[in-house]
Parts: sequence; C-alpha cells; structure tokens
Amino acid sequence: MSTVNVLIQGSVVVLELNRPEALNAMNVEMLEELDRVLDEISQNEDVKVVIVRGSGNAFSAGGDIKMMLQENVGGDFDQVMDTIGSIVTKFYTMPKVTISALHGAAAGLGLSFALASDFVVAHTSTKLAMNFIKIGLIPDGGGHFFMEKRLGEAKAKQMIWEGKTISAEEAHGLGLVDSLVGDQMEEEISHRVGALLQAPLQAMLETKLIYTKQSLPRLEQILELEKNAQRRMRVSQDHREGIRAFVEKRRPQFSGK
Repeated sequence: MSTVNVLIQGSVVVLELNRPEALNAMNVEMLEELDRVLDEISQNEDVKVVIVRGSGNAFSAGGDIKMMLQENVGGDFDQVMDTIGSIVTKFYTMPKVTISALHGAAAGLGLSFALASDFVVAHTSTKLAMNFIKIGLIPDGGGHFFMEKRLGEAKAKQMIWEGKTISAEEAHGLGLVDSLVGDQMEEEISHRVGALLQAPLQAMLETKLIYTKQSLPRLEQILELEKNAQRRMRVSQDHREGIRAFVEKRRPQFSGK
C-alpha cells in the first residue's frame, strides 16, 4: 500500500498522506515516497495547484515514534533529516500554489510540513501542536523558520517551549491557520481552487518566487541548524526519558540534561 496517494485532477494534484492506522505519522517509507512525489510534481508544468491532506482521522501526528526508537544517531539519522529537509524545501519553493487541508491532529513534523504551504485551511475541530519538547527534542522540518514567519520570534519560541495543543480557532487567531472550515471542507477547498484557476496564476507564482528566493538561504540555514541540534538532542537524557514516558504512557520526569 502506498503511503502517499496521488490524485491528479487536471491541473490540480491532491496528495494524501496515507498511514491512517498511525494517524499518518511520518516514517522513513512515507518520507522517501513524499520526497519522490514532490520532486515529480515540482517538475510537472501542467500542475498549477497542489493540495495536501491526510487520510483517516488526522492530517498527521508528526514523526513516527517507532522510527525514533529504531533509528541510530549515525548515517540513518543524517539521511532521514536530509530527506525531511528536501521535502520541506521542495514543498515551500515549488512553482505551484499549495494548500494544506488540516483535520484531526496536525502535530510536530506534520505541522512543520503543513506550514510550508501557501494556504493553511483547517477544519474547526483540528488540534495543532508543535510538541517536540514533550519528548525532549526541538522542531525540525523547518519548524523554527515557519513558526517565526507566522508568529514572530518571541511568540514562536514560547509556543515551541510550551509544546501545548491548541484549537483551530486559537491557531487562526495567532495566524498559524489562514481559514477555518466546518463540515464543508471539500466545498471550501473546491471553491478556493476554482478561484485560483481563474486568477492570473503566472503573476501569483512570480510573487511566490521572489519571496522564496529571498527566504531560501535562511530556510536552508535553519534546516542545517535543526539537523545538528536534533542530533545532540537525540542522545540527551531528556529525550530518552521523553520516549520512555511516551511508551509507558506516563508524565516524563525531565532533568534538563
């Protein structure tokens, strides 16, 4: 079974994260498939709009905890982080208008990925969390970059440190989400896509290109900083305690080490 479903509808492509049994948590297989699919879409000149959504009951719960347990801190770690960086960079810079359609949980790496899109649309019942801190890690996937872009440094830092789950309404008020939708998610997305396809997309994409070219060096710098910092955090006592507490379904006892 594919971990990323691709539905082509003329000049519109829908990407569906497809590990519903794991709330679309991103494992190595999904990351590699997503990287390949985004590469193909980026180079397809017929595609104008890309929509990303999750199958089942969530957009994405983030990185797969089982992957974190299995992955070593050597080459596998670097390869995974490089793939994550590649995914985010392609999604952020691709010459298409991109929309993330959130429902259920959008957390951790899943939230970082969603924030890389041009428009973030969320169902009113969505819960969002930049919750790496709860297992003694830092945001990756450009999470620091996108949070700062949308919230400013101070608020981004505070939200990352708190790691709390917030409602779609709170996220909308903060600017993490661009619009809220009730049970008419499909209709809202269709309406938005229809308007885009009737707009002067070439001019819109030139504006996107100006912003992404200006911002890309900083995004690449942050991805490298996240990779190096995450490597250090992966061997910390707090991360090991956070993972143990998660598996044992208890509150972690962090030591700051």
